[in-house]
Amino acid sequence: MSLVFSEETHRNMLSRIPHCTGREISDWLRTVEEGPALLRFEEKVSWLRSEHNLAYGHAKAIIHEYDLRRAARRLL
Repeated sequence: MSLVFSEETHRNMLSRIPHCTGREISDWLRTVEEGPALLRFEEKVSWLRSEHNLAYGHAKAIIHEYDLRRAARRLL
């Protein structure tokens, strides 16, 4: 299964997460930041799914956004 979302698909998924989960993206990103120090993308997705009962697509979008923002911080 591909780890890559198109930019449009990723943005659409992120926009639906608050409605579907009842939590804002910023809350989910903080949850990932404060969660276990997992290294692999799929480990993080699996953790979100099992701990927070998220759908695979939602968990994948959250982790993808988290990784994008973390990479952007390193560039600054």
